[in-house]
Amino acid sequence: MSKQILFIVPYPEKHAPSQRFRVELYEQFLKEKNLAYTIAPFIDEKTWDILYKGGSAFQKGLGIVKGYLKRWKTVLFDAPFYEYIFIHREAAPLGPPVFEWLLAKVFRKKIIYDFDDAIWIPNTTKENNLVAWFKAFWKVKFICKWSYKVVGGNEFLCAFARQFAQKVVLIPTCVDVVNAHNQTKTPKPHTIVIGWTGSHSTLVYLDEIIPVIEQLNQEFTFTFAVIANKNPQLALPNFQFIPWQEITEVADLLYFDIGIMPLTPDKWSEGKCGFKLIQYLALGIPAVASPVGVNKEIIEHGKNGFLVTNQQEWLEALRLLLSDFELRKTMSLQGRNAIVLHYSIQVHKDSFLGLFQ
Repeated sequence: MSKQILFIVPYPEKHAPSQRFRVELYEQFLKEKNLAYTIAPFIDEKTWDILYKGGSAFQKGLGIVKGYLKRWKTVLFDAPFYEYIFIHREAAPLGPPVFEWLLAKVFRKKIIYDFDDAIWIPNTTKENNLVAWFKAFWKVKFICKWSYKVVGGNEFLCAFARQFAQKVVLIPTCVDVVNAHNQTKTPKPHTIVIGWTGSHSTLVYLDEIIPVIEQLNQEFTFTFAVIANKNPQLALPNFQFIPWQEITEVADLLYFDIGIMPLTPDKWSEGKCGFKLIQYLALGIPAVASPVGVNKEIIEHGKNGFLVTNQQEWLEALRLLLSDFELRKTMSLQGRNAIVLHYSIQVHKDSFLGLFQ
């Protein structure tokens, strides 16, 4: 009989990057192995569309209430029929880990707990400051303790989990280099595009790079592009905002000639899994990044990109890439090869499938 897997996830399918690349991307391999599974989101698409925007308090509240009603149904009436319960990040966004406790202690289920951020550290957007009071960040250690296996996206996350869990597996956030991120940027001597991609919650990291872009604009002609689900409305010449869409994600990224990933040196950033860099390099886009956390493992300085610590180093690295066409070509090949070897689902699929053994 096929093993039954219930994926308890926070977001509607095909919307949130962490869920898409840590859960949904592996569906093809589950089907190949005839592993029956169900994906159970907490919030619906309508709620997702307004959740991280200002206002709409009543509609947000209604969406959260609906989510809790669905989650109670899932845990009490559906979960008992599944052998494995895979929880991505958390079963519910607010309050103590009641659902996880029921699954582990009452129904005695094998919980596989997965996270790709330092979610035990408080980190909320200004639009949802009130929510921080109810997030119960402390629950992460208890869910780790109750879990059959814990999956972390990098060594920093795994080290935290090992304090509480006996079985911890490191699976980086990966891309599909065969069916999706399967194209390589062809460097051409045209007007260059420096680009950044991310979500509304990570737009704050652009603050560090804006003065650098302003200075470079006085020396070079280039476009600065941002792909996100919120327009940062930057007052920069040749600034271009590209609304994120799953269907055009790869094509939009291929518009970049140089990718950037600035981060601040703190514990929250240490928990980041470097997914921007993984996407850039998978498509043959040279990258410049802060040497924080896993970025130091993904970027081989001087070969597939640059690691920089201050504004002067940002300027020097971007100047070099803007002016050296041949360097961009060489780094393009090096970056693609690194991702194929170390950050592709084709390499890590067996580790993922092994979670259910």
